[in-house]
Amino acid sequence: MTRLPQSIAALLLSASFLSAEEAKDAWWNKDWTLRQKITLNASALSGPAGASTVLIRLHEGNFQFASAREDGSDIRIVGGDGKTLLSHHIETYDGLLNEAFVWVKIPNVLPAAKETFTVYYGNTDAALAASGKSVDAYADTLAAVYHFAERGSAPADATSNANNASGPAIVAEGSIIGSGIRLTGSQPLTVPNSPSLEWSAGQAITISAWVKPSTLRPNATLLERSDGANSFRFVFDNGSPVVESTGTASVRSQPGAPLVAGAWSHLAFTAEGGKFQLYVNGTLYLITDGTLPASTASILIGGLLEARPGYEGFAGELDELRIYNTAATPGAIQLAAISEGTGDQAQQTLSLGAVETGESQGGGHMMEHVMLFGDIANNMMFDGWIAIGVCVIMIIVGWTVAIKKFIYLNKIERGNREFLDQWKALSTDLTAIDHSSAADIKSMGGQVDEDDQDIMKDSPLYHIYHIGSEEISHRVEKLNGKSEGLSSRSIQAIRASLDTGLVHENHRLTSGLVFLTISIAGGPYVGLLGTVVGVMITFAIIAKSGEVNVNSIAPGIASALLATVVGLIVAIPALFIYSYLNGRIKNVVSTMQVFIDEFVAKMAEFYRPRNEGDSL
Repeated sequence: MTRLPQSIAALLLSASFLSAEEAKDAWWNKDWTLRQKITLNASALSGPAGASTVLIRLHEGNFQFASAREDGSDIRIVGGDGKTLLSHHIETYDGLLNEAFVWVKIPNVLPAAKETFTVYYGNTDAALAASGKSVDAYADTLAAVYHFAERGSAPADATSNANNASGPAIVAEGSIIGSGIRLTGSQPLTVPNSPSLEWSAGQAITISAWVKPSTLRPNATLLERSDGANSFRFVFDNGSPVVESTGTASVRSQPGAPLVAGAWSHLAFTAEGGKFQLYVNGTLYLITDGTLPASTASILIGGLLEARPGYEGFAGELDELRIYNTAATPGAIQLAAISEGTGDQAQQTLSLGAVETGESQGGGHMMEHVMLFGDIANNMMFDGWIAIGVCVIMIIVGWTVAIKKFIYLNKIERGNREFLDQWKALSTDLTAIDHSSAADIKSMGGQVDEDDQDIMKDSPLYHIYHIGSEEISHRVEKLNGKSEGLSSRSIQAIRASLDTGLVHENHRLTSGLVFLTISIAGGPYVGLLGTVVGVMITFAIIAKSGEVNVNSIAPGIASALLATVVGLIVAIPALFIYSYLNGRIKNVVSTMQVFIDEFVAKMAEFYRPRNEGDSL
């Protein structure tokens, strides 16, 4: 048997690797138009989690609800190989509030590793797949799962075991995961016994939940199962989680650090190999000797059926209660505590990537559509080109005016800001300007250097200030000093000059905008004229030739409609630009009007005549 040369073997190996990577990145099904990569980062885990059902939180910031079906039934989740469909369960999906909670079953989660899978959606014809049913999203080791997402009914088991609870359930909105239930400590929820919930002596189990105690009271019972001499209780002794068990031996764990009232905590209890272990927020809280007693009694949640001295029901909120018929690994408990929380670590553990578009949404045909415009232009008639030529001229003129106006307004606003900064000091005493000197007027009493004057040269406020100062100067020169002041008639005359300057500045600001209004009003009409003429000629040619078919009509109609498209391309940007520029111009004019009022007021204050009967 001959060996392949080393270079050929390497080439084949590289080719096989690339083909595998391409298969992972290939689109799972072209009927689904959108997809997003999901990364599960298990670097925070201290051990393997194994097969786990993890939570995906969807909201308007990471998911396009408008592109999915209103109930989320088109959601499909594909494994890292790009082809294996993963089981998932939709706890809640609200297309109006843009919020959803989806649980997906990951075959094997290893510590210090990253799992990548993909969520597909955007297929309006898709029906709810079998993988979307809750019975497929949980491992066989789970006896019962309660999301407490029901409205107006008792909590339902999300597994196929149908261990539904009975009794009153007060919905608590805004819990750790969607909605939860509020327990008052009086009437408990009851979970009837079933074959999947039966406990044998020494059996391994896990019970986990998110809890938020409202108050810290002695021996507040969260969960109880009592079957004669055999009993099991999970209580909070002044906020400290405590496990009690009676049977072959009585066990009560020692209280540790209490939980915080009004705050959510993840609790997990495991029984295996003669040991009870309790985890709080994924960290081992206590370990003690103990074996689970056999029991076929109902499970009570949040309260007591009959009074027991020294015990009372649990008061607070409860969410995501799970009962396993095996002992969960520390890694699985850590994963639940971290990934189901609402902190930064949860977002780092499970994150959604950017939205990718599939071929069926048209993304792959974009260039093909662009190329069609070239074919349409090739069929354009001479009259259509005239209309398009006029539209192009309007675009060039309108955009030239717009660009110049943008630059001009920027200079004006910069000059106005600089002038107002200088005016604040001058307005405290307007007589500080030596009106006998034009240089002092220009330098605003010597406080503005040449560089600042160059910045303010385009400022309409600076121009109006010049007009007012020169008018004051002409009148002051006729008097023997400033102490004579200005009469009311002089002030009115100066104000008229300022208003005239305002009109001139307004004309300067609005000059050229008429070309944008011409583009807005005229562009669509010119384009429509080209379309109408093109359609008329097309039908005239058809009538003359006597051939009526799609191939003879479509090119002419398409090319005629191109003129209307160009006309709209002229008008729509011009409309937005005109509205924006007009708004900025109005702001400048308003600033000038306010300045004129202030200037006249300061002038009347600082040039008050000694005798109001005097006049110039």
